[in-house]
Amino acid sequence: MTNIIKNPKAKRSLRVRSKLAINLGVPRLSVFRSNRHIWAQIIDDKHGKTIVSSSSKVVKSTDKLNKTEIAALVGKQIAKLAVAKKVSYIRFDRGPYRYHGRVKALAQAARDNGLKF
Repeated sequence: MTNIIKNPKAKRSLRVRSKLAINLGVPRLSVFRSNRHIWAQIIDDKHGKTIVSSSSKVVKSTDKLNKTEIAALVGKQIAKLAVAKKVSYIRFDRGPYRYHGRVKALAQAARDNGLKF
């Protein structure tokens, strides 16, 4: 009997992660966003450990920024932390979210600051 997932969000996450499961030796950049904040963490699935993490709660700016600009700052910070830990090649796990808006801004900023995916 097949496993039926009724929650659409969980179904999308499972579909995205099943495509990422090909390269288990490569860490993945996982993104979670809520209405107010965005979180990103680089996870080593082989050992089940979080290597680095960052969020919009940690990133402080003196300017008034919109959510997309804050997501770009989170991407920049996660890339700098990852490069400091000698992680440069990752898999991007967007979860159930479309590659658009804040998720895209975070990914582009991470790419621009040294991560390859």
